[in-house]
Amino acid sequence: MDAWLRSVASHPSLFVALVAAGAALIIGVLIYNGMQVRRARQRIERSFGRPTGGTRERAEPTLRRDDEAPVVPRSVAIDETPQSSEEELPDAIPEDMAVPEPAPLAARSARDAAMPDPDIECVVVLAPGAPVATAALARARAVRLGGRARWLGRRDPSLPWQPLDGGAGPWQQIAACLLLADRSGAATGADIASFLSVVGTAASEVSAEFTPPDAGEEAERAEALDRLCADLDVQIGLTLLKSDQAQIAGTRLRGVAEAAGFRLAPGGHFEYLQEDTGAVLCTLQNYKQEPFTAESLRALSTPGVVMIIDVPRVADPVRAFDQMRLTARRLAKTLDAVLVDDNRRPLDDAALSAIRAQIQATATALKEANIDPGGPRALRLFG
Repeated sequence: MDAWLRSVASHPSLFVALVAAGAALIIGVLIYNGMQVRRARQRIERSFGRPTGGTRERAEPTLRRDDEAPVVPRSVAIDETPQSSEEELPDAIPEDMAVPEPAPLAARSARDAAMPDPDIECVVVLAPGAPVATAALARARAVRLGGRARWLGRRDPSLPWQPLDGGAGPWQQIAACLLLADRSGAATGADIASFLSVVGTAASEVSAEFTPPDAGEEAERAEALDRLCADLDVQIGLTLLKSDQAQIAGTRLRGVAEAAGFRLAPGGHFEYLQEDTGAVLCTLQNYKQEPFTAESLRALSTPGVVMIIDVPRVADPVRAFDQMRLTARRLAKTLDAVLVDDNRRPLDDAALSAIRAQIQATATALKEANIDPGGPRALRLFG
């Protein structure tokens, strides 16, 4: 190191070049961060903007913030009566999407995370002629529909919505909801048509009135939502590798991981949980394809592990990354491993700062799209 410093000191031009390179790297990170935010914002405005002309064209949905009063399509009449403040919880998610000629509703509370969310769901409300029990909808609820459907009910229009699994009713109103997009892709026209057919059959069985939405328009909304989510779906991994073909014994890895706060999960990886909420902050996975299990860890060895943060599913992605980076460095030191990128190049502070900037840009874009990272809406869209 001393020899290197003497070399730099004896070559002023080399010193200036190094300083300039460092400054260029920092400026590059800032520019990249700004470009990420601007690109996401432009994509949101392009895909989810509202018409500004005088024509009555259909408006693409805009996901609203929690503090904005929601509006409801005329075909999805979900009326709300303000609830007692004693029942209110923090961090509400918006109820529905903006469409032409909306009807304003009362502000919502966080309890309404279980309510229909027409911003991201195809929602059909059934109004039976007389209250019906949950059992009366057993046939409709048994249809899988790709796992995206959920059924909610209200015993009275002044009461909160509840999952039908959580009560026996009887229900004066029923909401059938189909998630329009998740990580498996957008709901197709066939998916939506099948859902509406099931809802129509259920409505006839319980003698309920309902107004179904247009399947084609719902499919268009699903594709737009899927495009938005694809732009915001970011997972970041930090890889810890042993050098010189060395291996980490599974028993040692488990001991070190658990000492660092990780717990073995059924999915074949370790999870680092937030103490207060139990939410997953990051995961620790095998560098090889083999999953971690209590049995396999007794015999396996691996050249390394990968720590992954799922940005949309973490409440505070930047803070979670800072914690993950610190933990990764500690694990690297304990396991005598090297923190590298996907090309096995060591990650220095500048590279980690660039990764942090990418996470910050993604978190900002998610919030601008009114998808709170780690919130109920994000967990559904990025599940």
